Amino acid sequence: MAPGPVEYYPKLAFTDATLTGGTGMTRFETPRVAIIGAGEIGRGWAALAVSAGWPVAIYDAESEILQRASENIAERVEMLTRLGRTDQARVGESLDLMRVGRSLLQTVTDADWIIEAAPEDLHLKQKLLEQVEQVSRLAAIVTSSASGIQPSALCARLRRPERLMVAHPLTPVELVPLVEVVPGPRTDPACVEDVRFWLQLLGQVPIVLKKELPGHAIGRIQAAVWRECIHLVLQGVLDVDDVDAAVAMGPALGWAAAGPHLTHHLAAGESGAEMYLARALGDYETLWGHLADWQKLEGEDQKRLIKAIEKTYAGQSPEQREKRDRKLAAMRKAQGENDH
Repeated sequence: MAPGPVEYYPKLAFTDATLTGGTGMTRFETPRVAIIGAGEIGRGWAALAVSAGWPVAIYDAESEILQRASENIAERVEMLTRLGRTDQARVGESLDLMRVGRSLLQTVTDADWIIEAAPEDLHLKQKLLEQVEQVSRLAAIVTSSASGIQPSALCARLRRPERLMVAHPLTPVELVPLVEVVPGPRTDPACVEDVRFWLQLLGQVPIVLKKELPGHAIGRIQAAVWRECIHLVLQGVLDVDDVDAAVAMGPALGWAAAGPHLTHHLAAGESGAEMYLARALGDYETLWGHLADWQKLEGEDQKRLIKAIEKTYAGQSPEQREKRDRKLAAMRKAQGENDH
């Protein structure tokens, strides 16, 4: 018989056979995961958890989305198996045991980790998180996959805000390892450490923000770079595919290996970091005065941009997605999952 619900527990507290089921794994190391939202993000989370052999339940209010989810999750897990990220023996049983919840209550009732992966709408997420809190265990930790909404806003209607934080992944979730963890002002630090530990068990690379801010960290970096990329297209400097190549085959390669600060530090060489960085900052200050600084893309410019992107990539999505995923898998393997 499965053990009953256990309220909050410290790291690695359970080693008793009644809690491990004789597997040698603690409950903390094999959390029961509930995923609310069966779209792109939710399916990625499910693929990661299933590939780790964890018990998973997934739910979505849209029945059509939910019906397609199981097959797609299985395809993602199979891809992770081919890439050597997991083994068939471990995931076979986990896939068979994955539950598609018929209701929110059925999905989250025994979960240790509840992952909200609903669309990026504050009021929708607030309502959903409130409902989750009403039917989940007191010990459950809830993470929102919100890409830009701050946790203080997400937990505004909750009675237990200390159990909630943002854990924002990038897509495809199962291939891009970074997850930015954003605690709210009242989030329990122990819960943050639990989520960080689970993410590391999944092979992800968590970074914990010290304070919340609009767009978190990754959203702000992406917004800044994309604005300049859009500007280069609309100013007629480069075509869409050339801008993409300029980023992907240029600075993005270096940043993938070292990040922007370490890249500059390494570039200093024998000249010394202090002198090199001071000179580099001076050069960038000159450039910053010429960068795009608009905060809204007007209607006509939006239409021009969308038309340019569609003209460049229309009809190529399946092939481009497969090509991208192969590259991501190869880069992740080259970097090493424990390199962070």
